[in-house]
Amino acid sequence: MNVYDFDKTIYAGDSTIDFYLYCLRKRPKLITRAFTQAYDLSLYTLKRIDTNAFKSRFFSFLKNLDHLQELVSDFWVCNDHKIKQWYLNQKEATDVVVSASPKFLLEPICKKLGIGLIATDVDIYTGQLRGCNCKGKEKVRRFQAQYPDAIIHKFYSDSNSDAPLARLAREAFLVSGNKISLWSVANTDSNLS
Repeated sequence: MNVYDFDKTIYAGDSTIDFYLYCLRKRPKLITRAFTQAYDLSLYTLKRIDTNAFKSRFFSFLKNLDHLQELVSDFWVCNDHKIKQWYLNQKEATDVVVSASPKFLLEPICKKLGIGLIATDVDIYTGQLRGCNCKGKEKVRRFQAQYPDAIIHKFYSDSNSDAPLARLAREAFLVSGNKISLWSVANTDSNLS
């Protein structure tokens, strides 16, 4: 089994930001929440709130959206071309994406690609996270819970925060744009979470 991070790894960009901007274009009234979201971002940047609280506050914009599944589906019609070609060339049916992005957003594209998904569970009606953000050591916990006996042959990510999951793989690779290089995770800080 090969495991991949999603944003900036197999997807060219950040799918959450792209989806939010897409929603702003489709539902311009969401701009009224921009000040609150900027304030929440400043609290997060200053470490006054943690990632889980920030994401729950950020995704509260979902409360103002009707027909969310339709929006998500339309978003992927416009953005599925951002799945990187190098990934499409090597994709296998046993691949699994493990991502901090919201599950509701990534499910349609992973289903279209025919691959597995583990991601942050966000309540589509409230924006609240159900459980912890799927990042760092949480990715390892969720992966091992879902695939207890799995062997990760290759792992790909753009971020050192994924070192805990990379350490489980026989081979790990860092992705920067379309450049892929061998990742020596032994040299990566083990306290990343």
